[in-house]
Amino acid sequence: MEYSEGGVKSSNITEIVHKFARVCRLRSIGVFSEENNHNHRLTGLEPPTSASEAESEATVTDDCNEIKAQKIHPQPSEDEKPQKPKKTFKPQQPQAEERTEALETLISKLFANISALKAAYVQLQAAHTPYDPDKIQSADRAVIDELKNLSELKHSYREKEKPLQQNYAQDSHLLAEIQEQQSMLKTYEVMVKKFQAQIQSRDAELERFREDLREANEKRERLEKKLRQKSLTDDSGGGHQNLGCLDSSFLTPQFFISVVQAAAKAAHDFAKLMINMMKAAEWDLDAAANSIEPGVRYAKRAHKKYAFESYVCQRIFGGFENESFYVTDSIPAVVDPERQRLELMAQFQDIQSRDPFDLLAVSPDCLFGKFCHTKYLHIVHPKMEESFFGNPDQRNHVLNGGHPRTPFYQSFLKLAKAVWLVHRLAFSFDPRVNIFQVRKGTDFSEVYMESIVKNVELADDVVGLRPKVGFTVMPGFRIGKTVIQCQVYLTGMKSIDSPN
Repeated sequence: MEYSEGGVKSSNITEIVHKFARVCRLRSIGVFSEENNHNHRLTGLEPPTSASEAESEATVTDDCNEIKAQKIHPQPSEDEKPQKPKKTFKPQQPQAEERTEALETLISKLFANISALKAAYVQLQAAHTPYDPDKIQSADRAVIDELKNLSELKHSYREKEKPLQQNYAQDSHLLAEIQEQQSMLKTYEVMVKKFQAQIQSRDAELERFREDLREANEKRERLEKKLRQKSLTDDSGGGHQNLGCLDSSFLTPQFFISVVQAAAKAAHDFAKLMINMMKAAEWDLDAAANSIEPGVRYAKRAHKKYAFESYVCQRIFGGFENESFYVTDSIPAVVDPERQRLELMAQFQDIQSRDPFDLLAVSPDCLFGKFCHTKYLHIVHPKMEESFFGNPDQRNHVLNGGHPRTPFYQSFLKLAKAVWLVHRLAFSFDPRVNIFQVRKGTDFSEVYMESIVKNVELADDVVGLRPKVGFTVMPGFRIGKTVIQCQVYLTGMKSIDSPN
């Protein structure tokens, strides 16, 4: 009987240990809480069905409460563990750095793109002044390309799934900074060019103002001189004494040569303008030059421009030996040659200091005005003028006695004034200055002629020892024993610096 009770106790102890182990095991994984009944329902444990089981359960519960009172936790749950400071997860730190590098690269690219866009826009603005279609198209394409790059940056920012390697991000960041600096440099270069153009424009304007001031001072001095002369005339009571007060000290060959050189330059400038307008009108310049001076062998094709210069000089100096260039039918009555000479000298001094437009505005039908009308209509052919301007309006204006203020006619007036000054000054000398030119085919003479082209020699196939004159470009003059050589173009020559 005692044996059986002992067996029963042994079985109960084993069962209690077994249940205790189960309870501890479930407790260690966080199944139970302080509410045992609720934990039983969660774990699916059935309540004891017998008194012995209830007694053993109560015993286990008391033991557990005692263990709980002693705060013994074999394996405490995650909720009951003391909170420790969280540590940064080190493997994730490189990813954050890469993202920061990527954002910095993106911002650098954005700044570089904006700088490039600004540079392209500045170039587009600069291409409009002066208007250059090629530069405008190039700058417009650059603006469009930079806008496309900006759109690509926007899409790359939205596509966050694409990882960027750290080395690539760093290289892109440096490349973007370089591109930004280059774009800023382009912008500064465009601005510098713009400022340089403005400076040149201001310098030209300043120089023009200085020239106007100089001319105004000269006009003032001349007016003061005329006023003094007029006062002397009024005091003396006659006009002949007024002519006697003229300064004739400038009637020297050297001064006359300087006036002739100014006329030659004016003829060269007008011929150059006429050639440019022929080119714009698509003229055959070779055929035109051959029609002016046929049978001339030119050393270079570019030398044909002297044929047009000769054409201008031949017509503008025609009638130079006459006092009025034969522009009037009346024959001047020469009563006093000395008085006539002084009057011509006074005309020279008067027109030398005046603008031709101002002179013609005061007296459009004066002798100088008739000279301008006649010579313009003689030099500029109707078909030539119509090809230049598309209509005969300017010619009709001249035929009606007017003087149009156009650049072409202004250049002609400059030439007409220069030739008129040569004529008035030539008739002021005593004896008068004579004009001369040489015929085509004449042997070249260094005494009376000057080759307008330098560095030429006889061609190998030319027979003879002396060059021949092809045509006279600028006439010559004789002042007493002083000879001003005429400028001629020699035919059958070759350039020394050109290949044979």
